[in-house]
Amino acid sequence: MEELRLDITVPLRAFSLELTLAVGGESVALVGPSGAGKSTVLRSIAGLVTPARGTISLGDRVVFSKTAGIDLSPEEREVGLVFQDYALFPHLSVRANVEYGGKARVDDLLRRFRIEHLARAKPAQLSGGERQRVALARALAREPRVLLLDEPLAALDASTKAAVRGELRELLRDLGIPTLLVTHDFEDAAVLASQVGVIVDGRLVQLASPAELVAAPTSPFVASLTGANVLEGNARSHGDLTEIVLDDGSTAHSTWAGSGRVAIVVYPWEISVSREPSGGGAALNHIAGPVLSLVEIGNRTRVRIGALTAEVTRESAARLALAEGAHAVASFKATATRVLPLS
Repeated sequence: MEELRLDITVPLRAFSLELTLAVGGESVALVGPSGAGKSTVLRSIAGLVTPARGTISLGDRVVFSKTAGIDLSPEEREVGLVFQDYALFPHLSVRANVEYGGKARVDDLLRRFRIEHLARAKPAQLSGGERQRVALARALAREPRVLLLDEPLAALDASTKAAVRGELRELLRDLGIPTLLVTHDFEDAAVLASQVGVIVDGRLVQLASPAELVAAPTSPFVASLTGANVLEGNARSHGDLTEIVLDDGSTAHSTWAGSGRVAIVVYPWEISVSREPSGGGAALNHIAGPVLSLVEIGNRTRVRIGALTAEVTRESAARLALAEGAHAVASFKATATRVLPLS
């Protein structure tokens, strides 16, 4: 299986993107805040941005090398790129848009993406999900050796997103070619990719499976990106536990070691909610306060208590008669309280 490899430097406005990455026959997602350099990575691979340093290769074929003076044009790179807004030609039909990528497999791709009945339609007549399928078909019509996806689900409404995400996941699994996608949404990355890289200010700060990022984030930012509560405070050793005096004055304990300025990390599903503290000593942390918000998502309810968001069943929320403004207690185990240093 061919491997996409890159080791590049690209000067940006506020910092330089510095990235070394290898992608085999799998999907890798790059996530991070806006302006972190994610889309610049894709554009560099596609030949739309010229790095100041480094190399980009696919298998044994070098498509860019600053030192060797190699810089193949986008047409020569055998790369399929799907833009965030899909960039379909509005004056062309679906068939003509796909044919722009390549004419050899058009009928097969129209059937594969279930858009053959839309062959004569124009992009303005299509839904968001249909436009995405056309853009993917056009990218694959080039018979690319690598597929690049820029925020592939960002243009979809919430009612369409879940279904299209599932379809895209199956497609990427079947393709078996190096696929690199960028997104700001960790949930999208976790569904679509086997490995997720977190980019902050042009640097890859962690690369791991979605499960590993949740279980062992290396920084408070990574933890927050994966959906954790992140609270800051001052830590010191307290016997077998670490005691953290949080910035709001409350105290928490952790089985993780730490000292000085730290962040504690706890996930919503690791927090239970009650109306009164249930004991447990230092092995169980309690943060009390008024319920600031209640949000129902499916059969779960997200409860905001002070700076913490807990996730409980709808039945539990009803049994506790939780309501905005009511007093409640968020409890979480010291073993579930990760401690990370603040840089």
